[in-house]
Amino acid sequence: MGNKLIVGNIKMNMRFGEISNYLNQFKNVNNKNLVICPSYIYIPYFLNYNFSVGSQNVCSFDVGYTGEISARQLSSIGVKYVMVGHSERRIKLNESDIDINNKIRASLHAKMKVILCIGETLEEFKLLKKDSVIKRQIRDSLFNVSDLSNVIIAYEPVWAIGTNKVPSIEDITSTVIYIKQLVKQMYKQDIKVIYGGSINEKNIVNLNKIDILDGFLIGGASINPNQFLEIIEKIS
Repeated sequence: MGNKLIVGNIKMNMRFGEISNYLNQFKNVNNKNLVICPSYIYIPYFLNYNFSVGSQNVCSFDVGYTGEISARQLSSIGVKYVMVGHSERRIKLNESDIDINNKIRASLHAKMKVILCIGETLEEFKLLKKDSVIKRQIRDSLFNVSDLSNVIIAYEPVWAIGTNKVPSIEDITSTVIYIKQLVKQMYKQDIKVIYGGSINEKNIVNLNKIDILDGFLIGGASINPNQFLEIIEKIS
């Protein structure tokens, strides 16, 4: 398979009885660049396959918070990636860039790879604030982070998540270039950037033509194993 990172965000989908059938579809998949992020309670069932496992969230502290799960705990069972800053957590759970920054630093300390989600809302897009929003999110989320070698940025315009609306190839390309140049300017380091937002088995063909992209973050389409596997096949 190709070298592009493919991240599946299952979110809160699937009940216990559906997990076995889902995983059975991936038993012949051998790709460490594939990362599947199930709910916390299902993570152990996804380990020991020939793909990587990620967490959809993490606590910013190592100990002391009832109901939370630390990066150290996740790392100890073999979880390699952690996703932070998803727009659903930013908007619906009021997570700030400071919260996200704390989670990133805790995850990196636990030797995990971080997928930092950023992106503008529809209102911000219409008001031409996309670049300033992205700059603020990157600057504040990565505050006091000196080594970005284990950080991946996922550009997900909020207005494209689950809406079947996807920015043009030109818009995605220019935004990814902006993000990479911004990080290079601010931190003197290169960074990988992946795209997420209403990806499906049809539009992935064109999206995959964006050479500057380092991969994809796939939400709704990752829930259906057949659809997800078709997308993976087309990326490879």
